[in-house]
Amino acid sequence: MYLEKINKVGDVKKIPAEHLGVLCDEIRDFLIEKISHTGGHLGSNLGVVELTVALHLELNLPKDDIIWDVGHQSYTHKLLSGRREGFDSLRMYHGMSGFPKRRESDCDCFDTGHSSTSISAGLGLVKARDISGEKKTVVSVIGDGSLTGGLAFEALNNAGKSDSNFIIILNDNKMSISENVGAIPKYLNSIRTSEGYLDLKDDVYNKIVGTPAGNNIVKNIRRAKNSFKSLYSPGMMFEEMGIVYLGPINGHDIDAMRKALKEAKRIKRAVMIHVITEKGKGYEPAIRHPARFHGTGPFDIETGLPKKSSAVSWTNVFSTVMVKLGARNPKICAVTAAMPDGTGLKRFYNAYPERFFDVGIAEEHAVTFAAGLAAGGLTPVVAIYSSFLQRAYDQIIHDVCLQDLPVVFAVDRAGIVGNDGETHQGIFDLSFLSGIPGMTVMAPKNLWEFSDMLKFAVSYGHPIAVRYPRGAVYEGLEEFRTDIAIGEAEWIYREEEIALVAVGSMVETAEKVRTGLEKKGHKASLINARFVSPIDTESIREAMRCHKLIVTLEENVRSGGFGERVLDFINSEKLAGKEPGADCLIISLPDCFIEHGDCALLKAANGIDADSITEKILERV
Repeated sequence: MYLEKINKVGDVKKIPAEHLGVLCDEIRDFLIEKISHTGGHLGSNLGVVELTVALHLELNLPKDDIIWDVGHQSYTHKLLSGRREGFDSLRMYHGMSGFPKRRESDCDCFDTGHSSTSISAGLGLVKARDISGEKKTVVSVIGDGSLTGGLAFEALNNAGKSDSNFIIILNDNKMSISENVGAIPKYLNSIRTSEGYLDLKDDVYNKIVGTPAGNNIVKNIRRAKNSFKSLYSPGMMFEEMGIVYLGPINGHDIDAMRKALKEAKRIKRAVMIHVITEKGKGYEPAIRHPARFHGTGPFDIETGLPKKSSAVSWTNVFSTVMVKLGARNPKICAVTAAMPDGTGLKRFYNAYPERFFDVGIAEEHAVTFAAGLAAGGLTPVVAIYSSFLQRAYDQIIHDVCLQDLPVVFAVDRAGIVGNDGETHQGIFDLSFLSGIPGMTVMAPKNLWEFSDMLKFAVSYGHPIAVRYPRGAVYEGLEEFRTDIAIGEAEWIYREEEIALVAVGSMVETAEKVRTGLEKKGHKASLINARFVSPIDTESIREAMRCHKLIVTLEENVRSGGFGERVLDFINSEKLAGKEPGADCLIISLPDCFIEHGDCALLKAANGIDADSITEKILERV
């Protein structure tokens, strides 16, 4: 009833205050209904409904700015800014993104998708506002999980020096910061931001600062105040950094949130409002299973169960193999950055809790911590999604590869991942990993080779990465299971004319391409590359001798990828006069960011599906 009246930003301010609770119920029902069909991030969005309503009531959007850390909790924000109709195409190809997008709305001031960025971005917007003389409020919303990221603390360190208003909302849905108790903290938080207190403080400080005894008086007042507050306030850590702390506040109490925002806007410093919310609020299955409903596919509303039966995934295989490897070798340990369920390491934790380390959302720390484990004689397996591993690039180079430490990188969600879009597509890892000296990069074609590669990796003794995609594991080509040897490809079919050299997930696609070419009268060999760094130069030489065209296939951007490495080798061989002039066709993703949508649609749209590849090859030959 009330949600239908919100067609553009600002319409929520027309809803009577006494009916805002009904609006929040309607928003939750709407989100549950829509996400049950499209899939998406449910739990986090159900937890911030009242918080978002309060922000839209107290701010003047789009003039004011809200930066949503990660951004997967921005669905209510999208509703309140007039994007209700977009939810029918949420996270679909050419549809509405599941994250804030500047190109989508003026109410989205900063694109997000990875964690711990909002305070840095917000502080930048604050400084830009001050330099340009604008009058607007900037609010960064960050979760307690995201606050574990080092980038967040680097930003807090700078925010503490700010002499201009900047509001940080700490959305705490796991009670990671202890709850305040008693009446005194509430009294301190209200009195220190009340109009009378601020006016008195400004008046007194302005009169005594600069006088002979004034500076000492101010210093003593501050020391006494901080000593007293430190006995009661869990926010003292932030206060010591120079950030005013307010809270904790019930994040489901719109009136309390509005009052806190009004108070925070008056303070000419960085302010942190500590808000307590419940992830999944209003939907019992999401409350009981927060990990499953963090990012969910379509589900049955009554039971909360997925509508599609889950096939065995690459992550499932990794989970099973890791438990077996842990049983065989007591030096194997596992490291993850706040993703024990997503990476499949929960089973390893259950079996070997003393060898499992969840470092929180801190990929850089995860990698250097693993380097320390390796330097101490252990064999760490670091499981991180491809797009998140980008954050630890320096640590991979400096702390792992430079020292040649035996760290195993399990690079999950490599390639196109689908509906989460640009920020989550794992399409750069072959490029940024294979360019590092001393880093070995592998990609399995199917279930059994994945198991063999993991076993090889933990015994290798040097930096090594195994990259694998999201989704159902490929179980074809079971009969081809050549032993793993460093830098050696696997010849699956030997023919003439065309050689298909495929990396990892693209072997399955190459099989279909080979069939399509045969129907058109063309013979094609199929080579499973297996290694991206180092490439199998002997297999490429053999392919050059026996074929007119070599086709490389990878689910990675072209620049710095497998195809460019092969092409560079082919050209060097031609220049040296060592091999005949076989042509080379690189099949890869374009050098651009890939939007959200169904994986199959995205592959077809970007020319790496079997039909598109077959057509390109036929044009070339």
